[in-house]
Amino acid sequence: MMSPPSASNTKTNTMNKINRLFSENRERKLLSLYFCAGCPTLEGTGDVIMSMQRHGIDMIEVGIPFSDPMADGPVIQQAATTALHNGMTLSRLFSQLREIKEDVEVPLVLMGYLNVIMQYGIERFCQSCVECGVSGAIIPDLPFRDYMEDIKPIADKYDIRIIMLITPETSEERIRFIDQHTDGFIYMVSSASVTGAQRSFDEAKQEYFQRINSMELTNPRMIGFGISNKQTLESSQQNAAGAIIGSKFVQLLSESGGDADKALDNLFEALRS
Repeated sequence: MMSPPSASNTKTNTMNKINRLFSENRERKLLSLYFCAGCPTLEGTGDVIMSMQRHGIDMIEVGIPFSDPMADGPVIQQAATTALHNGMTLSRLFSQLREIKEDVEVPLVLMGYLNVIMQYGIERFCQSCVECGVSGAIIPDLPFRDYMEDIKPIADKYDIRIIMLITPETSEERIRFIDQHTDGFIYMVSSASVTGAQRSFDEAKQEYFQRINSMELTNPRMIGFGISNKQTLESSQQNAAGAIIGSKFVQLLSESGGDADKALDNLFEALRS
């Protein structure tokens, strides 16, 4: 006769996957990748996610394409344009994620702009996230006041983590407020500019990383924007819980024609140099 699961095991199994990832990997540096759903092919979403999981990626950000992605550089803008042209929508994305839900063990985070999510409906969005195995969302243009008043109560109800971004220009007061009122992790944007690969992080960025470290925040941090080689990866991982790579992988995925295994092999090669 099987014994019932212990209280601690039950708690771990029901814990949001984002929280579980960080609680179980306090000593190991994490790697998260971003790709835009629907690019380069409409039906490749599931294959890309499963390939990432096989290659040991810790967390996956799935981009919801939008016609005016203001925080994104040319590579991700082009990916969004391609995805929209291919016919990707938020409803179709949820349908694709639902198909692979039982096979996905890593945390999935949707990244999309407020307009698309509000058109879908925030409660419906959170409900769909639960149904499809999505653990959180990043909404780059979400004002913090709107998050507190309108989004957080609904997201909390469905146990969905809304991840907030900070930049070198974000005040200490605002950072501490974000830390106090969010859960999961804080997305540290390496610069206030748009996304895109950088060869190295300059002294100002290093000072920014160290300044945030010295604040001893409650939430773990992940550093993103500009990570494309060994230098930027190591710098990010030295100063946070891990790194998020977007533009570099999106570029390699497009160049490979949607062959995620090939794109990941090429990414790991680039990160060694």
